[in-house]
Amino acid sequence: MVLRGPWGSRGGPGAALALLRALRTRMLRQVLHRGLGTSFSRLGHFVASHPVFFASAPVLISILLGASFSRYQVEESVEHLLAPTHSLAKIERNLVDSLFPVNRSKHRLYSDLQTPGRYGRVIITSFRKANMLDQHHTDLILKLHSAVTRIQVQRPGFNYTFAHICILNNDKTCIVDDIVHVLEELKAARSSNRTNFAITYPITHLKDGREVYNGHQLGGVTVHSKDRVKSAEAIQLTYYLQAINSLNDMVAEKWESIFCDTVELFQKSNRKVKMYPFTSSSLKEDFQKTSRVSERYLITSLVLVVTLAILCCSMQDCVRSKPWLGLLGLLTVTLATLTAAGIINLTGGKYNSTFLGIPFVMLGHGLYGTFEMLSSWRKTREDQHVKERTAAVFADSMLSFSLTTAMYLVTFGIGASPFTNIEAARIFCCNSCIAIFFNYLYVLSFYGSSLVFTGYIENNYQHSIFCRKVPKPEVLQEKPAWYRFLLTARFSEDTTDSEETNTYESHLLVWFLKRYYCDWITNTYVKPFVVLFYLVYISFALMGYLQVSEGSDLSNIVATATRTIEYTTAQQKYFSNYSPVIGFYIYESIEYWNTSVQEDVLEYTKGFVRISWFESYLNYLRKLNISTGLPKKNFTDMLRNSFLKAPQFAHFSEDIIFSKKYNNEVDVVASRMFLVAKTMETKREELYDLLETLRKLSLTSKVKFIVFNPSFVYMDRYASSVGAPLQNSCISALFLLFFSAFLVADSLINVWLTLTVASVEFGVIGFMTLWKVELDCISVLCLIYGINYTIDNCAPLLSTFVLGKEFTRTKWVKNALEVHGVAILQSYLCYIVGLIPLAAVPSNLTRTLFRCLFLIALVTFFHCFAILPVILTFLPPSKKKRKEKKNPENREEIECVEMVDMDSTRVVDQITTV
Repeated sequence: MVLRGPWGSRGGPGAALALLRALRTRMLRQVLHRGLGTSFSRLGHFVASHPVFFASAPVLISILLGASFSRYQVEESVEHLLAPTHSLAKIERNLVDSLFPVNRSKHRLYSDLQTPGRYGRVIITSFRKANMLDQHHTDLILKLHSAVTRIQVQRPGFNYTFAHICILNNDKTCIVDDIVHVLEELKAARSSNRTNFAITYPITHLKDGREVYNGHQLGGVTVHSKDRVKSAEAIQLTYYLQAINSLNDMVAEKWESIFCDTVELFQKSNRKVKMYPFTSSSLKEDFQKTSRVSERYLITSLVLVVTLAILCCSMQDCVRSKPWLGLLGLLTVTLATLTAAGIINLTGGKYNSTFLGIPFVMLGHGLYGTFEMLSSWRKTREDQHVKERTAAVFADSMLSFSLTTAMYLVTFGIGASPFTNIEAARIFCCNSCIAIFFNYLYVLSFYGSSLVFTGYIENNYQHSIFCRKVPKPEVLQEKPAWYRFLLTARFSEDTTDSEETNTYESHLLVWFLKRYYCDWITNTYVKPFVVLFYLVYISFALMGYLQVSEGSDLSNIVATATRTIEYTTAQQKYFSNYSPVIGFYIYESIEYWNTSVQEDVLEYTKGFVRISWFESYLNYLRKLNISTGLPKKNFTDMLRNSFLKAPQFAHFSEDIIFSKKYNNEVDVVASRMFLVAKTMETKREELYDLLETLRKLSLTSKVKFIVFNPSFVYMDRYASSVGAPLQNSCISALFLLFFSAFLVADSLINVWLTLTVASVEFGVIGFMTLWKVELDCISVLCLIYGINYTIDNCAPLLSTFVLGKEFTRTKWVKNALEVHGVAILQSYLCYIVGLIPLAAVPSNLTRTLFRCLFLIALVTFFHCFAILPVILTFLPPSKKKRKEKKNPENREEIECVEMVDMDSTRVVDQITTV
């Protein structure tokens, strides 16, 4: 006896065993699926039996935990949130701090070289692109400098000025930018009618013989021959402050605030110039400002969502309409979010502006779950008891909702793990997990009990809003028209058996999908246009995907029209010719007297503008040729004597560290020089490439050195750190989809779901790039949410289609849209309406948030209502049974068909007979 399958091939006992294992696996899935359905049915019956407890418990928990807002705290450190937690740059910074604990190089450099510290900066430019080095503007800038140095911070018993909190030089005077000395010498030269004074760019000379770097103090420079400055459109001044203790830091912070007020007041009296103040606190303040400017827009969003949620649950039939469930569904999401926020406050968590995305994560997931339960309620029989109807709702909708909630918890849980290197992303994922978990519990309890209460109202034929008994039609005939309109209802005794299942068709969305959209989207003439549209979608998505760029610019996460944005824009416009100053640190004792070592050090820094006295001294030694054959002891003695005697090397002692040995010999244990690279407009990308290039060079060079700038802390490993949460979440989602194949009745559901998620994520990444959204912390969090949002909306649709038997694919596509399309459409409309006010918030953070979430919702909706309904009509699984073939040679040939409710013993008997 031979087993011949429907594919026409011959098989033996192995094929029979394979078929047996497949049937057993399928039956195991069905048993597990039915077991879970039974468990949820019992849970629904239990909730319906104790509705008061399950309605009041979540409210009380939320109120108690919400009271913890008295411990509300805001995260102050932007570096803690947005810089990679584990990075080589932080290790390098610690090494630099240990080698050069006192950094007094600020008088000749643009930025802090080791730690950001406290400072105030201002860029001065003109509306008419005037020369800021002419007499009028020079006097104006020096007048501003004088006003800044006279700023006083009043404290009990003492008034602090800039002289009290400034960083001191070796001669105990305040360190100020060298451009101030240049302007003072320029003014003195004009007063004495000297014409031989010239400013060169980017390095100029002062009258005391010092060379100073002005590449970051002069902007928009036009030069003559030999780098002589003809004009400069902008000048930047920097004032560095001490922050050595808490009192000093508090005074410095207050001084920064007064500094900005002083600059703004000075500009009001000199309207022909434009000034851009910036302090060390500006980034932190502008980052948190997003929360303040978003308040009224979020309130508007809440009002719109509440209104639309109520309308989506309403219908003409005043008994079967459920407007309160729309409001209570949103209240369920709100209670879960409030509970999560209370837990975060109690555990010492701190708020930051990225938390603005959590309500929208909750809105998409929570509202869809409640709308899906309401859709399941419409499928129950009205002659059943409320407890039985609630049990049926739980059995029908809770398995899918539980699986999608588990997907949220796994993907965001991975993002909340220590594997995530960006603290803001980790905290966001952690808070989202807590909120989603409580949302799941509250949907089961609070919303489930709300469904019970409205069910009793419906069974008693009470008005869905006013809870008043609806009179019979014959009584309504005697009432006014407006009264009849408000109390329109269909009674069960007036409904025939054939009409009983259509009592909810008066709902606008149900009527629209069933009567029009389902037939239109499955029309033969519409399908080619949908496929063509999908190909266009893939093409544009691919075009954007190939242009993805990582965004590490901190101005992307602050509010617009702020000091950070204005200052960054001006800096990019006028001071983008040179990179920030990069410290080149040699942390070993090398033979500085050796000519080859000197050549190696200068070779590594070739191509940079070297602005260090150490580099000048090496060149000085090379010109004198004194290093040839010079003993080490004589060399170090010469260095020390030069520091004391040569004025041009007076500051060299800051750039080299000596160490005395037991025999009184002096050794150079560490040294540093400062480099500036020539850059173009894409300064940040070039700086990142420069960092990677110097890092690779440090691994292969003969001299042990490191390079450092405070901005490296944000850029180091940023791309991998930002992408890691998304990558880990995608992997975890795939694993969960694979293992959950045993929880669903057919593993083909997970195959389709995986392909759909991939298509949606690919499109969102591509289109957000075309919409000028970079891959930063905010967009990556949105992409993680996009995985779950797609599964939320597409899983029930695909499940209904794949599990459908008999009939045709087109019939089951229509059925899936009719059953789940209303819930998808309701949640989508509420979600989009909630997002629209977010687009008007004057913040770069919310702009990124809106664009990403809007694309996720739009692309998912496009797949649910266009792509999947069309593609599923001509791709597997097949819905028609294969007819048994008659074979004259072998009449006992059997056919492999899908088994639905067949007894397991009978299946085994068939195979055994074969």
